[in-house]
Amino acid sequence: MKSPSDPTVSNSSGKREVRMRITAISLSLVVGALLMAAKFYIYHITLSTAILSDALESIINVVASAFALGSILLAAVPPDDNHPYGHGKIEYFSAGFEGALIILAAIGIFKTGWPRIFEPAPLPNLQQGLWLLLGASLVNLILGMGLIRAGRKTRSLTLVADGRHILTDVYTSAGVILGLFLVNLTGWFWMDGAVACLVGANILYTGGLLLHQSFAGLMDASDPKLLQEICNLLDNNRKEAWIDIHQLRAWTSGNLVHIDFHLILPRSFSLEDAHIEAKALESILLCHFKENAGVLIHLDPCIEPNCPICARYLCGERVLPLAEKTVWTVENTTKKGRGDERLAVHPPVNNS
Repeated sequence: MKSPSDPTVSNSSGKREVRMRITAISLSLVVGALLMAAKFYIYHITLSTAILSDALESIINVVASAFALGSILLAAVPPDDNHPYGHGKIEYFSAGFEGALIILAAIGIFKTGWPRIFEPAPLPNLQQGLWLLLGASLVNLILGMGLIRAGRKTRSLTLVADGRHILTDVYTSAGVILGLFLVNLTGWFWMDGAVACLVGANILYTGGLLLHQSFAGLMDASDPKLLQEICNLLDNNRKEAWIDIHQLRAWTSGNLVHIDFHLILPRSFSLEDAHIEAKALESILLCHFKENAGVLIHLDPCIEPNCPICARYLCGERVLPLAEKTVWTVENTTKKGRGDERLAVHPPVNNS
């Protein structure tokens, strides 16, 4: 029986995640196209601008899903000489593209819905249209939740973004159904245009969030959840020789996680001893992220300021007693190490 840390098992898991991504986004594209056609049919029989606004957003769903499929296929391409860090950044472009399309859709919705507030018109076949729209919304709800779940499982920003966009479409449809239900009860046809404008405001906000998330990813903004996950993993597997960790950084690119940090080891360790400890720590991270990770560990020898947090009691270099047992958290692992400022002011002398 193969161990989960076996490279063949990890590679198989990575390929399975890629297949799951492609299957999920392909399903989103096909279902989205069918629902878009259904909504335009509902608009045709009801002449409702609120339903038209919902159908316009569905166009964005289909275009964005097609772009997302392309980005996932490209992100799955392994690193090469020209792209040593892989192609995963394309997913952030995909999320930003989707956000921009949503904002454009919102502008079109405002342009269509605003005049109908002041020039209302009767809506034929409204009850039939509401039932059809309700059915389409239920299908969208299942699809959106499935995409978000698959995206989180496979660490795909593109799938999560597409799923959230589809859920936004569900909220949009729910608002449209509620508004048109009131129109059907009251005969206030001006509410059709008002609901369309409210839909536009809602998806404008969602598009802004997607753009912000895309820019954050392209700028390698820190991910507190990912950093906390790494800290918990390191702390739970901590060895006595691993005195401390500092300057932890991590960012994602597609399904790859890039991690680098400084590891403080006893200065009595030989180069071979230090290498063994670094490889052990690297293996823990690679196993946890199913080989979909790049790990760079900078090794530092311990210095006097590290003594109060070092748990190696039988140590010939100790000059200060153990004062505290630290727990590795995002707050203390992302900072500079103890004594770094002193070394910066008084760097080691090179006698060569």
